[in-house]
Amino acid sequence: MTDRRQVLKFRVRAQQLDRTEGTLADTAVLDIGVQDTGPAGGGWALAVRGLDAAVTCGDDLVLLWTVRGAPHLYRRADVAAVAAAVAPWSDADAGKRIYDAAKPLKAAGIDNLTALDTVAAALRAIVTEPTVKGDVSGRLSTALPEPYLRFCRPCDATHIFEMPFRLATVRAGLELQPDTSPPVLRRIPGFREAADAGDRLDLVRAYLRLLGPATPGHVAAYLDAPVKDVKARWPEDVREVTVDGETRWILAADEQALASAEAAVTRLLGPFDLFLQAKDRATLVPDVAHAKELWPVLGRPGAVLVDGEVVGTWRPRKSGSRMTLTVNPWQKLPESRRRAVVEQAERLAAHRAVALAGVDFAD
Repeated sequence: MTDRRQVLKFRVRAQQLDRTEGTLADTAVLDIGVQDTGPAGGGWALAVRGLDAAVTCGDDLVLLWTVRGAPHLYRRADVAAVAAAVAPWSDADAGKRIYDAAKPLKAAGIDNLTALDTVAAALRAIVTEPTVKGDVSGRLSTALPEPYLRFCRPCDATHIFEMPFRLATVRAGLELQPDTSPPVLRRIPGFREAADAGDRLDLVRAYLRLLGPATPGHVAAYLDAPVKDVKARWPEDVREVTVDGETRWILAADEQALASAEAAVTRLLGPFDLFLQAKDRATLVPDVAHAKELWPVLGRPGAVLVDGEVVGTWRPRKSGSRMTLTVNPWQKLPESRRRAVVEQAERLAAHRAVALAGVDFAD
């Protein structure tokens, strides 16, 4: 029997949230992708894992629309294998990942994988130089037939369905230009998809390595993939463990690390940090009210992580070149932990190139 606290300590260590320095090459979360959503996005997720801005601001990272259609950072050297890793495993998998776009395609007799290849070919023809997403979408709407398109009421216009658009960009060899809003798409120099992702970038293995112990259902939920497809790719070198009465699995190579992990660290995690993306939310945050606060439908806060436990939320308030952080602890924090939170707030302010006006604890 493994308790939830040991699971969380294992994830802190596996995701390197306890280290103070590192390199892109040895940063484990880049194997599964680092979601780059919001001001406390990919850059901050790498910063809290010991990477400084000089390392993360160069051209050694690539930003792609991949898992769940969200923008993720990867090592540029891995881009060919990443494209293979994030490709749907079957037509049913592709249909699940593109959501409501699958229905009109099926009605028209178009396979989902064929549809993604068709969109990718159109994207490759359109994006010959850096191009704003809206312009790409407009040109796709004239290049593709009706089953690929939908009427958008807010825009009063017809667009391509969003998820086939996003998921086809990697197939087309396109990346997102960093720090652009609206997004700008551009070609990946010399792109050619690899034949195989390899074990390190395999998404099932990466999930187990970084967010385990887990079930096929957890992995499927993370990827928006069918459980059947995940089970078909379930590794053989796993060990069964019981977490809070539930049977889960961990890679055999990580079994000892799970049993012995310790985590004595305080971090401010961004709203979409990988640690918070695990699909066993009740393991991460057992209290229902706290879970609702951490994962609202809109406007997620960041999380205060202390010794492997999420112990509260944080939100920034920026005014000019100054930032105030409001922290809502879920338990009484000793003075030493409050000081650690303030230190992390100072790091966050420096990362965002603003001055820290103060940290307001809401308790």
